[in-house]
Amino acid sequence: MSELSVDHLLGIKHLKNDDINLIFDTADHFKKVINRPIKKVPSLRDITIANLFFENSTRTKLSFELAQKRLSADVINFSSGQSSVSKGESLVDTVNNILSMKVDMVVMRHPNPGAATFLSKHINAQIVNAGDGAHEHPTQALLDTYSIREKYGEVKGKKIVIVGDILHSRVALSNIFALQLQGAEVMVCGPKTLIPKYIDKLGVKIETNLRKALEWCDIANMLRVQNERMEISYFPTTREYTQQYGVTKELLESLDNEITIMHPGPINRGVEITSEVADSDQAIILNQVENGVAIRMAVMYLLASKIK
Repeated sequence: MSELSVDHLLGIKHLKNDDINLIFDTADHFKKVINRPIKKVPSLRDITIANLFFENSTRTKLSFELAQKRLSADVINFSSGQSSVSKGESLVDTVNNILSMKVDMVVMRHPNPGAATFLSKHINAQIVNAGDGAHEHPTQALLDTYSIREKYGEVKGKKIVIVGDILHSRVALSNIFALQLQGAEVMVCGPKTLIPKYIDKLGVKIETNLRKALEWCDIANMLRVQNERMEISYFPTTREYTQQYGVTKELLESLDNEITIMHPGPINRGVEITSEVADSDQAIILNQVENGVAIRMAVMYLLASKIK
């Protein structure tokens, strides 16, 4: 397979396993590039990419920008932190204004689920979904599963638990799709109030006891509690959440199996994991960050071949 089966990266649920393998093989190549003294390639020299961030983002935005610069693309940045661009119509207007500048590809984060899909139907450019509400965050799931493959050789047969705020997390949903597509077993763990009702329909195990979940898994992907998405309180206090769902070095050392710790960031140190755990040899959090650039380079490079 030499090209993606999709014209846009809207969500993992639209991909085939062959697509993921192609993205990973391409990322392997780009990972070598970003570890060379000269880290740039001219692959997207004539391509213009617009980054549209309708929601605050630091790490994802930086990762995409760095990936674009490494590929020698021309980049336009648009962030509407406080603007009133939230309705579908004004979204199309904003994008059309940007497309009139002859943009080939749009990387978009938006608070509304489905915004990237909506856009792909209305404009003539390749779309990369950099997170739509609490729906999907496909490049994060790709870099997470790529990091697992890098450490273990393959994702198939691995047991992964996703711990924390599953309800408000786009990372969780995309990860579940990507892990299952690659043949992993998935469990979610957290307070009942933070586990969505539909989750059992996705064929994942559910566990509310953290210790049991950690005893079962090979890898724990720790999500932060997304306080900014919560209009009501889903658990009594942060301290109580940490006591029940926080991972400490002592807890890891008391397990019979040595597990790998992942985190999509940003980390609330001392809440879902302690600094000791975040900085330990069992954590591959910094690998995830490095792999994020290679994965995003691969995605944009492969989508660029679809530009008409």
